Amino acid sequence: MGKAVKIALAGEGGQGVQSVAQILTEAAALEGKEILYIPNFGVEQRGGVSIAFVQIGDEKIGAPKFKTGDIVIALSDRAVRRVKMHVGPETIFVYDASIEGVEEDLPANARKILAIPALETANKELHPRVFNVLIMGAVIGATRVVTVEKAKEAIEKKLGYKFEKDPELRELNFKAVEKGIELVERMGVA
Repeated sequence: MGKAVKIALAGEGGQGVQSVAQILTEAAALEGKEILYIPNFGVEQRGGVSIAFVQIGDEKIGAPKFKTGDIVIALSDRAVRRVKMHVGPETIFVYDASIEGVEEDLPANARKILAIPALETANKELHPRVFNVLIMGAVIGATRVVTVEKAKEAIEKKLGYKFEKDPELRELNFKAVEKGIELVERMGVA
């Protein structure tokens, strides 16, 4: 992997951005990688834009903050506006295709911009509850920052107590990771 992969995930409070970051960093820890995770909840207590800054690499990570991400994900219109400052010429910018009216707000300098139908896919093929895990799959598909196996192991670690009550939830989450990977692979990013 070499240098650390810099990831910025942003969405509205309640979209599970911080949960995704925690599962991603747990998967990286299970692989013995160096990780750094900084949650940013914005000014508002509820209903604000939540951003997770994550770095994952094989070597010690120097600076905790970064200006430009390798992959930047926005899950709402406000998130698109909040994180476009972290986009540079090497950045893959991913946003949910259901977000309307953001065309003029999309970063002009990204290496690649992907509008993925994550919300629609979660709602129609899986379950709205796994939307954020589908997004995590998209991050993994675009960066290969962790393996699918370790991602599933990390999901199990974080949500295992829920799976015991509802075993179908495990399968839904695992399918969501795979579906997210598939969505970006179809766009030729992997």
